Amino acid sequence: MKKFKKIMLIFLALVVVLGVSGYVYFNQQYPKQIAVEDIKIEVTPARLERGKYIFNHAAGCVDCHSTRDFSKLSGPVTPGTEGKGGEKFDEEMGLPGTFYSKNITPHGVGNWTDGELVRAITEGISKDGTVLFPIMPYLVYGKMDKEDIYSVVAYIRTLPTIQYDPPKSTANFPMSMIMKTIPTEKQFTPKPDKSNIVAYGEYLTKGASCSDCHTPSKDGVPIPGKEFTGGIEFNLPGNTVVRTANITPDNETGLGLWTKEQFIKRFKQCSDPAYGNTPYKPGEFQTIMPWTLYAGLTEEDLGAIYEYLRTIPAVKNQVEKFSVKSQY
Repeated sequence: MKKFKKIMLIFLALVVVLGVSGYVYFNQQYPKQIAVEDIKIEVTPARLERGKYIFNHAAGCVDCHSTRDFSKLSGPVTPGTEGKGGEKFDEEMGLPGTFYSKNITPHGVGNWTDGELVRAITEGISKDGTVLFPIMPYLVYGKMDKEDIYSVVAYIRTLPTIQYDPPKSTANFPMSMIMKTIPTEKQFTPKPDKSNIVAYGEYLTKGASCSDCHTPSKDGVPIPGKEFTGGIEFNLPGNTVVRTANITPDNETGLGLWTKEQFIKRFKQCSDPAYGNTPYKPGEFQTIMPWTLYAGLTEEDLGAIYEYLRTIPAVKNQVEKFSVKSQY
């Protein structure tokens, strides 16, 4: 018996040593050391205009980095909170932890270099070297046009200071380890010419991260064959559950019977200020879709997105877009 106990103690000691060694080795190897570029982005009127468009509409950065008011239909951004951060994304959304968006006004990133901002946006590594959870779609932004990213950085520099420190994000194990392996070096890709409407629409669709909300996933990985089929649940205030729409070109359950004009009109009707001020009452229809932001897309860009969505496989998936949870 004594010999058995001795063997077990030795075995446990080896397990501990190997575990500690593996942990130390892992943290030495990850995240990858991605250097910060020594760049100073020139601020020009063209970049500010383009950056404002991407930030507020095309990529919807303002949606996650501000406070949304879900006492109103579609949760429009509360004026004066643009860039403040602090929006919570947690287990109720199916995420492996609790994550808060960063304050990207001068209070939060005023001491960051342009290179550090570009690295965070496109490679997922913060100023202090910590890894961002990929709900911040840096893997997508790292493949955008460099000029678009530079324009966003130029515009971010113009945001008014908001004195606010968001809570610290925490990832559950093992995601706390896995996410360190995700960052990779950016690979900027030239934006397709607008004359190639499908390729341009694909660029816009990816930049807007449409698939994040409209493609079901398992353990953070998109489910093959379910691209853009919708059905992802979001719990919202008022005891309601909303689900994203099937935006494949399926005639029965998707957008198959929609014309381009109908598609564009659906977005543009939400540019009416009255839409963003529609009060929401618990138990009534609500949506997670930030319609008031995407309503600011140009008709040309919306048309390109429509043309791209027509090229993806049509998948039948009937979605109940809204329901009220039982209170019992």
